[in-house]
Amino acid sequence: MDTSSMAKLVIITGMSGAGKTIAVQSLEDLGFFCVDNLPPVLIPKFAELIEQSNGKIGKVALVIDLRGREFFTALSESLSYIKDHFTLNTEIVFLDATDAVLVQRYKESRRRHPLAPEGMPLEGIQSERKLLEDLKGWASQVIDTSNMKPAQLKDRIISRFTHLEGSSLSVHITSFGFKYGIPIDADLIYDVRFLPNPHYVEALRPHTGQDPEVYDYVMKWPETQTFLTKLVDMLQFLIPQYRKEGKSHVVIGIGCTGGKHRSVAIAEYLGRIIGASETETVRVTHRDAEKDRH
Repeated sequence: MDTSSMAKLVIITGMSGAGKTIAVQSLEDLGFFCVDNLPPVLIPKFAELIEQSNGKIGKVALVIDLRGREFFTALSESLSYIKDHFTLNTEIVFLDATDAVLVQRYKESRRRHPLAPEGMPLEGIQSERKLLEDLKGWASQVIDTSNMKPAQLKDRIISRFTHLEGSSLSVHITSFGFKYGIPIDADLIYDVRFLPNPHYVEALRPHTGQDPEVYDYVMKWPETQTFLTKLVDMLQFLIPQYRKEGKSHVVIGIGCTGGKHRSVAIAEYLGRIIGASETETVRVTHRDAEKDRH
């Protein structure tokens, strides 16, 4: 079925404090009709109104906050009903962040967590994470906002939903350092710590994999070229399969120890190779490249 002509329904959900407000504001800037904090039981009625609009309401975003098990049950039933009775192109975007980051955000905002109004924020965060565990598994995209500034999250949302009418698959390649943790929103993770490390070359240590001297150092080894040949072959097989399955966004994580040299160079290479295809929209970011710059 051609989903490009369907009305688009995006459900924004996830952890409290992870950035749902910024996400829905970004979609509003893209022309989405947005409704904040809609009770899940009303979603089928809203879907009916969308279809009856005869195309006048083509892009809709709903922010859903789950405050208890009954809300989760209602959302599950509503999504199943939409799938069986409507022709909407429905997508769930789940925003997440680490417990430590969420606690810090609550402290800075001086807000109380909705699931722990009288207790410590961490108690509410842990309860909410357990409640949302299944919903996170349903999401078509999980975005980890732990290391994102508001402007970066806005850019991520806008880049994801700008080309709704196209059939391209959006590919996001991000480098990272294992010592800072694995990106929780990555669909594929590749470990390049086996490659020779520019960190141990004093002249290269201050630079990143985006600098020519580091990039060339990483690329000159036979094991690098063998790895890239096999990796590109795998990705050129996988990406069309994801598109065929209906997936619209893939996050590929490339990790080394600190996320500064090897992973950055490999991510840059992959961005150029995959970006050369006219069937994909490719974006490359470097999560940890500047963390130990100084």
